[in-house]
Amino acid sequence: VAAELGLPAGRARVLAAGTGVTAAVYLPLVLHSALPDSTMLFAALTRNEAVWLALAWLILVATRAGLTASERLRGVGVVAGVSLAVVAPWAVRDWLVFGTPLPGQALANALSVTGFDIFAWQDRPTLERYLALGPGRLLELRLVGLGHNLLNVLVLLGVPVAVIGLAGLPRLARLSALRPLLLYGTITFVATSLLFPVATTWGTFLHAAGPVHVLLVLAALVALDGFLAAVGRRRGWTRPVAWLGPTLAVGASLLFSLVFLPGFGAQAASREREFRAIEAAFAARGTPLGSGPGESGPVVTNFPIWLAYATDAPALALPDEPPAAVLDLAAAFPGTRYLVVVGDEHGRWPGVLEGEGGASDPAVACFRRLDLAAALPAEADALAEVRAWEMSCVESADG
Repeated sequence: VAAELGLPAGRARVLAAGTGVTAAVYLPLVLHSALPDSTMLFAALTRNEAVWLALAWLILVATRAGLTASERLRGVGVVAGVSLAVVAPWAVRDWLVFGTPLPGQALANALSVTGFDIFAWQDRPTLERYLALGPGRLLELRLVGLGHNLLNVLVLLGVPVAVIGLAGLPRLARLSALRPLLLYGTITFVATSLLFPVATTWGTFLHAAGPVHVLLVLAALVALDGFLAAVGRRRGWTRPVAWLGPTLAVGASLLFSLVFLPGFGAQAASREREFRAIEAAFAARGTPLGSGPGESGPVVTNFPIWLAYATDAPALALPDEPPAAVLDLAAAFPGTRYLVVVGDEHGRWPGVLEGEGGASDPAVACFRRLDLAAALPAEADALAEVRAWEMSCVESADG
């Protein structure tokens, strides 16, 4: 990059070091180290969004001049082999657990009309329901998706570096060294915004935005370097101040990280304590969480990642569907007996079991409320927002 920009060796070294240090303290890249979520960078290559990386590579190989057919084939084949090696363990696991190695939810995510559709079990997204929204609403969803991906994912958590980076992107568009990253970032942003406008507001682009954040950091450092160089020429500075740009970027990124990370870390610690208390309460009842003999088996919950992370129990995502559908979900995964809901905001749950629109549903009788706080009085405060039920009637859920 520095060579294509024609930077002197000293400025090039400062740009490289400054970009690395800024990325190391840049809030969007370090925020999720405080959370057990799939937005962590290590998960990026095993998600559906990695297909855009494959598409970007195909375009680059196909459009590069001077390559023979065999060279193009090798260029695609080697990368495809490495990619398959990365994804294969996940595909085998999905095959064993869900009966298919294919990422079947990708199409369903494209047809989502609400964020809860990612948890759908019986009422899964369909093309008919999607098109019934009408052209106006479908356009509105895409505008919302574009705004979310641009502002919520790229800008707000990364200010001011992200704003400077967006302004500096045009200067990088002509650089061949960054063509793969620019191509991947553009395809991913556009595809997640336009093809998955609802799902992206629940994290589709967020999961895949790590490389784009790195691009914004680099663009910001290049823009600051060019600005300071122009000021230096105008004012006749006799010594370069290339270090000033990285200092500003690192300082601003570090400031925002120091302000926000402790709060997110405290929330994560509080949530972890909550799930540790859930685990201890089930153990105190004589029904420990887990998948072994005498243990709970899979647990249906609105926080499946957290429960699986904090305990040994397999977790099933709670769909925003009637109680009968949840019983059917439990029946599909033998051994599932318990439902755990944390908080009050998961669609119709938990209100549907507490007299809010579910009183006439006979399936409600199949849910027996458990008093976890009574089982573990010492953690009653940690369990204050936790509701748990034991499910019966599971064998007849499909009837």
